[in-house]
Amino acid sequence: MSLNLPSLAELRDSRAEIQRFQGRVVVVQWVVLCCFLLLASRLAYLQVVRHEDLLAQAENNRTAILPTVPPRGTILDRNGVVLASNYSAYTLEITPSKVKDLEATINELSELVDIQTRDRRRFKRLREESKSFDSLPIRNRLTDEEVARFSAQSYRFPGVEIKARLFRQYPYGELASHVIGYIGRINQRDKDRLEENDDAANYRGTEYIGKLGVEQRYERELHGITGVNEVETSAGGRATRSLSNRPAIPGQNVVLSIDIQLQKMVEDLFGNRRGALVALDPNNGEVLAFVSKPTFDPNLFVDGIDVENWQMLNESIDKPLLNRALRGTYPPGSTYKPFMAMAALATGKRSASAITYDAGSWTYGGHTFRSHGDQGLGPVDMVRSIVLSSNVYYYSLANDMGVDAIHDFMKPLGFGQITGIDLPGEVRGILPSTEWKRNYFKRPEQKKWFGGETISLGIGQGYNTFTMVQLASATATLANGGMQFKPRVVTATQDALTHAQSQVGAQQPLSLGYKPEHVDVIHKGLVGVVTSGTSQRVFAGAAYTSAGKTGTAQAVTIGQKDKYDAAKLSEYQRDHALYMAYAPAEKPQIAVAVVVENAGFGAASAAPIARRVFDYWLLGQYPSEEDMAATQKGQTASPIGQPRSKAEVPLMAPKVLPAGKADKP
Repeated sequence: MSLNLPSLAELRDSRAEIQRFQGRVVVVQWVVLCCFLLLASRLAYLQVVRHEDLLAQAENNRTAILPTVPPRGTILDRNGVVLASNYSAYTLEITPSKVKDLEATINELSELVDIQTRDRRRFKRLREESKSFDSLPIRNRLTDEEVARFSAQSYRFPGVEIKARLFRQYPYGELASHVIGYIGRINQRDKDRLEENDDAANYRGTEYIGKLGVEQRYERELHGITGVNEVETSAGGRATRSLSNRPAIPGQNVVLSIDIQLQKMVEDLFGNRRGALVALDPNNGEVLAFVSKPTFDPNLFVDGIDVENWQMLNESIDKPLLNRALRGTYPPGSTYKPFMAMAALATGKRSASAITYDAGSWTYGGHTFRSHGDQGLGPVDMVRSIVLSSNVYYYSLANDMGVDAIHDFMKPLGFGQITGIDLPGEVRGILPSTEWKRNYFKRPEQKKWFGGETISLGIGQGYNTFTMVQLASATATLANGGMQFKPRVVTATQDALTHAQSQVGAQQPLSLGYKPEHVDVIHKGLVGVVTSGTSQRVFAGAAYTSAGKTGTAQAVTIGQKDKYDAAKLSEYQRDHALYMAYAPAEKPQIAVAVVVENAGFGAASAAPIARRVFDYWLLGQYPSEEDMAATQKGQTASPIGQPRSKAEVPLMAPKVLPAGKADKP
């Protein structure tokens, strides 16, 4: 019997296969070991290194931080009258990212809720300005019936919901709108500014911000501090319970120095005319009235103004959006003469008794500068030059002083400067000097100052253009003997819960160093204007003595050889009427600067408004209906009816916007 033994070659092949298998096992073992090491290291990294971060992420997935928007503070006048407030109403809102067919959804919603064309346009504009996941209003101020209809069908509209929101309301509409301002939706520029000022976190959930006036200037005080509500959420994102809550702190109320009844009276006195008036307390700088006419209704801007109203306001030739008291610049005309006289005394260029002969015109370099109707006043001293408003006197004075000396005296008074009033958007105007002209003009031949250009500066013409805030502030400083206060609109902030007040803007006056004897000379001249000069008829019978100066300023340049004839000019080319004044003359309590655009002589159109302001503030009197009508028509006003007590003339009833009713113009 033979044995069938494997050959040597077969044994070697088997041994090789075993070795290969063992090698593979070793490789697999190392691979498995490496995988376990990787898993272990990853586990250690997640559990140790990233522990805090991942724990925070898990907590964020479990919880949600919901901002609580604080109620905006109200705005009050000096007597506690509410000028801006909040009211609650329902809003129908859509989150575009959660809606498949937006247009179809809006069409279906319009069968339940009244959605008009202007609502669609506003929604479209808001979509362009916002992110897709923002909740945007398609209709504000829903009626109870509309809320009920939608609630019954809400299951049909994913991404659409009703929210209760606070809306801003300006109960007196157009009254004092340039002072109060308005709020509007936060745009990208606002967001960038909030980021720069590190305020973005405080505006989480907030959709509106102050855009003009006090609403903008005191935005931080009015807005308040946003609250935070931390809630636990389910996997579906539904809130299950509240974990912590930091309530919102309401915005502070803001108290203005404005007397809203005085403000309304002045706006009514202007009627349909254009112009501005600023009334100040010369003893502390408080603004008592701040009028710019025409005005506008700030309620139009709260939800986003529609195209028609925007075009009406923006394209109107009367420019109702222009704050004429703060941004309108005008030649001061003859209201500049008292300040020129003070400059002459302070610089020693004239004594009060020095005589200038007024022959009716003044010639310089072959050019004739005209006076009143080319009729001379004869010899005039400083007081008589103010009372009779001698142009020749101030032509000569300006020539003797020179443009730079005039500039250096007028600058501390605030002419051509930012007064620092607590309202945004103030402009400087122009207080000319040789340096100003070199910087203002581009061509070399325009940069040189010519002596003839100085002459018109003396009567408030030429390059001079100032705001009514500047003229009122300078008048208050003169009334106060050279003690200057910065104009202030807001006097205090008020805690919305405790009503405790904190004063705002208290200040020490700045002395301009005027000599009392110099002030007395100017004061005597200004009183003479009222008692025997150009405003004598307007203030006849007044129970107080005031000091003032009328002014008439060119709106367009009239040739040297031409005479002014208003009948030959269009309305917008006619002279402006101005008046500056303070009262009582012996102890001033109020200072006023007023301009009525294209209204002619200051005594006829501007001074009567100042008279009514003084009657109201000093005597508590409101103009009679006949006198109100006469002043509105620009007629020279003297007391023609028994003035009413201001207590007999209640402020108009505030306008309340009912739910579901848009504030239509």
